[in-house]
Amino acid sequence: MSEGYEMDQLVDGYRRFRATSWPERKALFEKLAARGQRPQTLVIACSDSRVDPSMIFDAGPGELFVVRNVANIVPPYSTPDHHHHGTSAAIEFAVRVLEVSEIVVMGHALCGGAGALIDGAPDAAQDFLPDWIRIATPARDIALQLSQDPEEQRRILEHQCVKLSLRNLETFPWVRERLDDGKLVLHGAYFAVATGVLEMLNKDGTFRPA
Repeated sequence: MSEGYEMDQLVDGYRRFRATSWPERKALFEKLAARGQRPQTLVIACSDSRVDPSMIFDAGPGELFVVRNVANIVPPYSTPDHHHHGTSAAIEFAVRVLEVSEIVVMGHALCGGAGALIDGAPDAAQDFLPDWIRIATPARDIALQLSQDPEEQRRILEHQCVKLSLRNLETFPWVRERLDDGKLVLHGAYFAVATGVLEMLNKDGTFRPA
């Protein structure tokens, strides 16, 4: 593969966008530029390249405010300090500035971050990854307690990471306030990469196809 091949592919994609999609959506982008963004939904998803929230939910520009990180983890609320809190900052902006009315935490099958919780982070990713996924240690412990089968453990863990992130969202005081006021609703979701099936978390704690 020649140097710069992947960038060339991206630029080619941009040119197709300008030639086909842009003319059709020009008025929409002009409207979004003029009035600003007003999404009603925040989606917290994994960074995995196979899991694109906008594609899965068939959403257009301006419809979703998306936060992606390894294993779709929401850290618990912590007292503001001078450390870096990228995910928390995005949640704060979505909830307090954009005033979204829905938050969806979407996990997925074959999650490498979840796998690293069980197998350990790869040797080449030891600077930041281990501390990040350690947030989800309680989810891992539940998975290990519920099954001895490695494949089943992974699936349970991927589900539990969604539930953990939902619980952690409720530790943010301004999220809790909006939940109590009925201005905000939380949802859990799980996407199966191989089949394209989206499952939603029900009140009884199970995931069922949407």
